[in-house]
Amino acid sequence: MPRTPRRAVRLALTATAVGALFAVTACSSDSGSGSRDGDAKGLTEVSLALDWTPNTNHTGIYVAQQLGWFKDAGIDLKILPYGSTSPETLIAGHKADFGISYQEGLTAARSAGQDITSVYAVTQKTNVTIAVSADRKDITSPKDLDGKTYAGFGAAYEKPLLRSVIKNAGGTGDFTSVTLNTSAYAALYAGKADFAMPMPTWEGLEAKLSGKPLKNFELTDYGFPEIYSTLIASSDRYLKANGATAKKFLDAVERGYAYAVENPSKAADVLIEANKSVLTNTELVHQSEKLLADSYYRAADGSLGTQSADRWKAFADFEYASGLLSDADGKKLTAAPDTSSWFTNDYLPEKS
Repeated sequence: MPRTPRRAVRLALTATAVGALFAVTACSSDSGSGSRDGDAKGLTEVSLALDWTPNTNHTGIYVAQQLGWFKDAGIDLKILPYGSTSPETLIAGHKADFGISYQEGLTAARSAGQDITSVYAVTQKTNVTIAVSADRKDITSPKDLDGKTYAGFGAAYEKPLLRSVIKNAGGTGDFTSVTLNTSAYAALYAGKADFAMPMPTWEGLEAKLSGKPLKNFELTDYGFPEIYSTLIASSDRYLKANGATAKKFLDAVERGYAYAVENPSKAADVLIEANKSVLTNTELVHQSEKLLADSYYRAADGSLGTQSADRWKAFADFEYASGLLSDADGKKLTAAPDTSSWFTNDYLPEKS
């Protein structure tokens, strides 16, 4: 189940869907626009769009659903499977109330004027690394990647990100890039490419379990801004009309991820049980869940879901300086964006 290709594919979808978005919005129903803080059935329907097939990034959501915590909160959760339309476009077009997103995708969408706001950071630590085969003794630092071949996915942010890290490590940032999509890791394992950018909580573990361990370089060790690799987003229109429901929804979500932190093995079992046809490598799921619980779900202060203004600004500044951000007309931004309203902690459960 490749997940880093998801990031590249969805960023391309987000960046090219701006024009189509406004057409979708114009002819859409009011499924995500009106107040739905209560109905005659006693449960409020809430929709959430997935960013990929069910995986360990989604554990807290499935735990809360399977253990009945959304219903306890008065919510009938409808999980929308991932399709050809990105969650960012569904949210901004008011076709989904919430969706799984990521900082690159939301940054591109907000720069283009789309109605989308991050409300919950699922992972607090950057969940992508630069990786090489563990037996490459000639590569001990990103600076050693000069002149090497990168197996990637064709997203615009990949080359600027890699150049930045390699230069900060003392290299020149000159390398060859080939777009291989889901074949990137096979090329790395076979020695046909020198490095790639996997998720240590999935592809990294997958490589280890298959006897082909990787050596990882953390982006933040070389001056790159920390990234919210997985987050939950909504639209301002939905949040303003359904604030009480949004708080109840995120209360159940946080309860699910807190359970995953405290009980990673049990949480993995719940996730697998809910998605038997997809999650067939149960050992991988369990190892992934343990690693996420130990190192990714919680912030340094122990909190779940929280986001910081500095972190949003730092990444947007990098994207702007790299010429990656465009407005709704596809024109490059001429000033760094103000990201202060691109996220909110206002709907998170109140801390006692």
